[in-house]
Amino acid sequence: MDAVKNTPREGGEIQVSRPTAGTILVHLSGSWTLQSDRPTVAELQQQIDASPPVQRLTFETSSLTAWDSGLVTFLRNVEELCRSRQIAIDRDTLPDGIRRLLDLAAAVPERQEARRGAARDPLLARIGKWGIVMAEASSNMVRFIGEAFLAFLQLLRGRASFRWSDLALLLQECGAQALPIVTLISFLVGAILAFIGAVQLQQFGAQIFVANLVGLAMALEMGAMMTAIIMSGRTGAAFAAQLGTMQVNQEIDALTTLGISPMEFLVLPRLLALVLMVPLLTVYADLMGMLGGAAIGVTMLEISLKSYFIQLQEALTLKYCAQGLIKSAVYGLIIALAGCMRGMQSGRSAAAVGQAATSAVVTSIVGIIVASAILTVIYLQVW
Repeated sequence: MDAVKNTPREGGEIQVSRPTAGTILVHLSGSWTLQSDRPTVAELQQQIDASPPVQRLTFETSSLTAWDSGLVTFLRNVEELCRSRQIAIDRDTLPDGIRRLLDLAAAVPERQEARRGAARDPLLARIGKWGIVMAEASSNMVRFIGEAFLAFLQLLRGRASFRWSDLALLLQECGAQALPIVTLISFLVGAILAFIGAVQLQQFGAQIFVANLVGLAMALEMGAMMTAIIMSGRTGAAFAAQLGTMQVNQEIDALTTLGISPMEFLVLPRLLALVLMVPLLTVYADLMGMLGGAAIGVTMLEISLKSYFIQLQEALTLKYCAQGLIKSAVYGLIIALAGCMRGMQSGRSAAAVGQAATSAVVTSIVGIIVASAILTVIYLQVW
């Protein structure tokens, strides 16, 4: 047997010997804890790389006084070193607890990205991955919209499986309970529009046309859009959080097991509630915005209340009001679809529920802006 080589230190120690020409025996002694000073694999690598070549590595642990994950980490590094050099490693002499931890570490493979650090994929690879993700997201969105449409057809046939009491509760949550925030935001938006318009119109002595500006802006666009943005943050996110929590608690799986369609029981009432309530809230928001404009006109522009509403009546027509209501119904559909879709696609963790709520709001607002642009172009061509 070769002479034993010592590596003394205050914490853990290793002593390397060669019982035979192709075997290395590693003596582990002392305290191998995260707080103590421990040897590195590099010290053992020097003995392994020394001639003659090594075919087998084993351990002797009778002198161990304490150990924790620091020893497990060292042994994992030793195993990787032996694997790279095709050296057989013998664990039989290790304590049972260490062997079980090593088996557990081997059973859960290390993520490929864990040691990649700051390295990034090439540009084309990132573009390709982004394209794959977008294609998959688009496919899921189309599938969800199709399932929602089929659920609506079931409603028209009188076969939809949902409770009307749930729809009534959702109508209250989406409608009456949203009135305070819609009132505040719409009144302030109308006042802001009137104030900004007054700054310019006063230069020409045409401050009476503030009524036209506020009325048309609220009826055509701002009333529907501000209501939709409020509902996307208030109700769309709530839908995503509710359905995401049901995913976490496996309630949706339970409905499927009972033969109840989650699309009909959970999604359909929410779609109906928002499509019905957002236009009504938009009418109310238009009125509040016009009252906000009237407050500015009466207090700052010295316009009588009667003159303001007469001018408003002449400016607004049924065509403009109808355009805003059509937009609001589309916005309500988009908010409901985005909130329910993100909730149904949520993962099964608390973090995933939060991400679903955030994604629902972002998706809703993007959809609202895109729909507004498309509908505006259509109105210009049709009306």
